[in-house]
Amino acid sequence: MLEFKEIELTDKEWIDPLLAISDYRGCEYSFVNNFVWRKIYNVTCARFQDFYITKHGNKFVYPAGKGDVNELMDALLQYCRANNISLEFCSMDVSAKKLLEEKFPGKFTFSSDEGYFDYVYTSESLATLSGKKLHSKRNYINRFKALNWSFEEITPDNIDECKAMSREWCGRNNCEANPDKSEEMCAVACGLDNFFKLGLVGGILRVDGIIQAFSYGERLNSDTFVTHVEKAFTDYDGTYPMINYLMANKFGKDFKYINREEDMGEENLRKAKRSYRPCFMVEKYSAVYNG
Repeated sequence: MLEFKEIELTDKEWIDPLLAISDYRGCEYSFVNNFVWRKIYNVTCARFQDFYITKHGNKFVYPAGKGDVNELMDALLQYCRANNISLEFCSMDVSAKKLLEEKFPGKFTFSSDEGYFDYVYTSESLATLSGKKLHSKRNYINRFKALNWSFEEITPDNIDECKAMSREWCGRNNCEANPDKSEEMCAVACGLDNFFKLGLVGGILRVDGIIQAFSYGERLNSDTFVTHVEKAFTDYDGTYPMINYLMANKFGKDFKYINREEDMGEENLRKAKRSYRPCFMVEKYSAVYNG
């Protein structure tokens, strides 16, 4: 019988190699993502053969890793029957969807929600902002460069400033009255509290020496960097475009793509992410077993 437990930092040692086997590009296939959201979404994990299985409440993310898929499915069905729940996958990669369709024809009902698709850009496009369609972004950058600005990596010496800015951002944006924002900032705080143990990298943007934005992310798979967090004050026009541009130039150069995660159906966030002209979306599917 599968045994699920809360994800701990020490699990990173065995989880990361199994994630690397599948090389998925969806942001759910990140130890950091699973760890920082674990209490908010009740994320638990289990290992079966060389599969890494996560469960968000009673929904499973399709496992990463390798092994016998038939035996994996038997183990999941046995667990679901013992716990009186249905077998339901969420955030399934398109390749995993095709695998289930081929191996278990007619056994699953699939659906999707574009709000959970990840936005993926070429690193070059975000680092150069070249072309007519990104002309307005270049204008923001050029205007911002007229300010007394500086950019630096997040280090043990300045990470407390990120934590302080995060708290201030939450106050300015009335997080206490917005459960979604409050939960998000709890996840951001968890990432900052465990920043170096999680292997994160990031940068700080200042104007006149005062922090105005920070962002952090990590290697997601063999060719993709994922930006997990990007927070900025809006005291200066173009702060968000500037931190995005600087992060792409600093940390995106060794990757072909940058994943900037989903928009969660928020119209303003959707508009902002689309304005950078993604080269493709990471499609995600839900699947309910009806066998």
